[in-house]
Amino acid sequence: MLNAFEPRVVLQEVPGEVSLAWLVTGCPLACPGCHSRDSWDPRAGSALTAARLDDWLARYQGLLTCVLFFGGEWQREALLALLRQVRRQGLKTCLYTGRERIPDVLLAELDYLKTGPWRAALGGLDSPHSNQRLVRLSDGESLNPLFWRKP
Repeated sequence: MLNAFEPRVVLQEVPGEVSLAWLVTGCPLACPGCHSRDSWDPRAGSALTAARLDDWLARYQGLLTCVLFFGGEWQREALLALLRQVRRQGLKTCLYTGRERIPDVLLAELDYLKTGPWRAALGGLDSPHSNQRLVRLSDGESLNPLFWRKP
């Protein structure tokens, strides 16, 4: 079972999508400089059950286009069930992970994937030098340039 904090509707994390974003707790990566250190404790938040997810999707029915999970890949089966539930609702899916790769079974249920641990010296998606990469999986296009500030 995954735990997560209350979700937020976000507009910037997945370009062109209105996303319901869940910060999943229990992250084992503990990246130096992480802005979500409170997500490291697996007991933080509350259980992200199918019913809880359905309740939140119903609140925003007709407004959302995507559901974003900040983590959760460390409990593959639990995340896989949630991803499939979201897709049955006709919504797109996205995973932000600090890992470089994730299992193919998860990839098959995703529309977008951000990979790479936080490295302060390289910056996040808004930096052309970032080690992190956000990809639209349908065509393999990197969406990073959409985050770069124009001079």
